[in-house]
Amino acid sequence: MSGTLFIVTAPSGAGKTTLVRGLLQRDAGLRLSVSYTTRAPREGEENGREYHFIDIESFRELREAGEFVEWAEVHGNYYGTSRAWLAAQLENGCDTVLEIDWQGARQVREAFPAAVSVFVLPPSLAELENRLRSRGTDSEEVIARRLRAAHGEARHVEEFGYVIINQHLPTAIDDLAAIVQAARLRYTNQHMRYPHCFAFLAQD
Repeated sequence: MSGTLFIVTAPSGAGKTTLVRGLLQRDAGLRLSVSYTTRAPREGEENGREYHFIDIESFRELREAGEFVEWAEVHGNYYGTSRAWLAAQLENGCDTVLEIDWQGARQVREAFPAAVSVFVLPPSLAELENRLRSRGTDSEEVIARRLRAAHGEARHVEEFGYVIINQHLPTAIDDLAAIVQAARLRYTNQHMRYPHCFAFLAQD
């Protein structure tokens, strides 16, 4: 049995993490892929839950060993996704969600072409700026850099199969859940998970 990989991408501050958290609370059949990063934990984050927090030297060692299916430098920090862990989840039939930037998403799609990709957009750059400021964790310089990056990141939206406008969080969670359900109902997935339901088709 093979699980489905769901890739969720968004500019920083667009609500990707909150959106995915809401989806996971609703759907116990999904598993979250926990990436590695060299950035410092934010307040309330725990190692192994939001990310595996490691130093730059350890990250480079894993990268050189081919551990990462993708890796990228984003805002001066490194991020990477474990190839072996991800493959094992899918091979065991676990539907898995991966939060990632557009660069990493492109690399993951090359390795897992059947993945379902979703891009989350904020309603506007002005609203994105409001959300970044409301965090209270970034300097003016960092906010300005993230806004510039967001404009460039959003240009890659056409590379994704689905787009969600995160204007109203409950609605956006509904949209993401609908994408997950639709993917599960694809012929290939249904045939693989319920072969006995298709057995009569082979009869004369």
